[in-house]
Amino acid sequence: MCGITGIYLADNGANVAPELLESLNILQHRGQDSAGIITCAAKGRFFQCKGNGMTSEVFTRDRMLELRGNMGIGHNRYPTAGSNSSSEAQPFYVNSPYGIALGHNGNITNTQELTDYLDNVAHRHINTDSDSEVLLNMLATNLDRTGKSRINETDIFNAIAELYKQCHGGYACVAMLAGFGIIGFRDPNAIRPLCIGRRASATIAGKYDYMMASESAALEALEFMDIEPVLPGQVIIITKNNVVKKQVLENPNYTPCIFEYVYFARADSIIDGIPVNDARMAMGVKLAHTVMNVLGKDNDIDSVIPVPDTSRITALQLSQVIGRPYREGFNKNRYVGRTFIMPGQELRRKTVRRKLNAMRYEFEGKNVLIVDDSIVRGTTSKEIVQMAKDAGAKKVYFASAAPPVKYQNVYGIDMPSRNELIAAYNSPEQVAKILGADKVIFQELEDLVDACRQFSNNIVKFDTSVFDGVYIEGTVSEKYLESLENERGENDSAVFSGSPNISGLDNIYER
Repeated sequence: MCGITGIYLADNGANVAPELLESLNILQHRGQDSAGIITCAAKGRFFQCKGNGMTSEVFTRDRMLELRGNMGIGHNRYPTAGSNSSSEAQPFYVNSPYGIALGHNGNITNTQELTDYLDNVAHRHINTDSDSEVLLNMLATNLDRTGKSRINETDIFNAIAELYKQCHGGYACVAMLAGFGIIGFRDPNAIRPLCIGRRASATIAGKYDYMMASESAALEALEFMDIEPVLPGQVIIITKNNVVKKQVLENPNYTPCIFEYVYFARADSIIDGIPVNDARMAMGVKLAHTVMNVLGKDNDIDSVIPVPDTSRITALQLSQVIGRPYREGFNKNRYVGRTFIMPGQELRRKTVRRKLNAMRYEFEGKNVLIVDDSIVRGTTSKEIVQMAKDAGAKKVYFASAAPPVKYQNVYGIDMPSRNELIAAYNSPEQVAKILGADKVIFQELEDLVDACRQFSNNIVKFDTSVFDGVYIEGTVSEKYLESLENERGENDSAVFSGSPNISGLDNIYER
């Protein structure tokens, strides 16, 4: 999961870099591994700054002064494919043809096939293990086929229409052609998010600045208006003369990733017309009814306590429905990043207690219902349950706003192998025993879908593959899943061995 952004300022003399940096700061929750910005000046020269670390570490004052031009793209990286090397930092750039830069959020599922094509047929060198570099080179190859010294919008539309046929998976992209403009597009299923907005130019009457980003919150913070999603199979080109939108694929499927609403997106964002905050409130209502079905309306819950921050909205709504007080029971160290997107399981595990501290007076002698957005590996949840008990809780119930995560994600979320997913081979009762909880309650998948779907007339289906194993894009093979399983297992030093149905798994890690 990554954050991408692109801005085109109407004033050729303006400097876009400060606003690109501000947008990346707002999207920092989507990736903490590396960050990068590429800008383009009037004569078509690219200026670049990127490296490992968070935005505050990569973009020093002196480096920012070197970024010139009125248009540019930016990227926050959360590693899924590839390594943690600084060479994987985006945006990527190729000089032929025309000079193209690209930032990508998602995952290509036929990377090896495309890499072989680029090597043996297109004769393009791929220098990293990143599928984003493959995607960029496929776009460059398609544009190169025009044979033109200068291209137009139609050439770009045709090149990306061909790209849709070639590249399988989930992806949202912002690209920039030197001296030409900014391009935005999503995969044919719109699995990964991207939106566009505009604002009146501060210096040129009647002209507009344009921005694209993963989440609407980034656009709103920079005072862009008229925000709308980039549609599946749609290509948007922003130049000094015009903004052109074209649906290059007929009858695409509109199936965004539902995990955006559960966990990844900021609560103040609107993803594909669905307000994330409202969706999480609806999840709380749905989950409340499941809790009452499991524990009874006359249950012994004394208070509802969220795991900060994502689950607060859900927990608050749940508490109101079941008629139990909402309490803040965990103090969060805000200088520790989101553990889900931290590389390395051991680091994630050690970070839990450094990040959260239980308030004893909210737990001592009480029966508490702890609410979290999801349970993935299990270690965060296990540590939290233990913290509650160490603080004196009599009973600890644990509710998840998401259904059991049982399958690998192939569209840009770095889920572990199935053998590490605590709910993949364990029942809720077994999960509760592993976590040390008195009861674990999961959201029903149908309820989660309804909670999100009610806010949109355009979306009737979501990618829910991590819950049901149905890969919406339709090209994922068993061979690919097996290779992914092996790769993720090999990359994790803490993978446990033996039967996946084993209980008491100390080496199952969550966020």
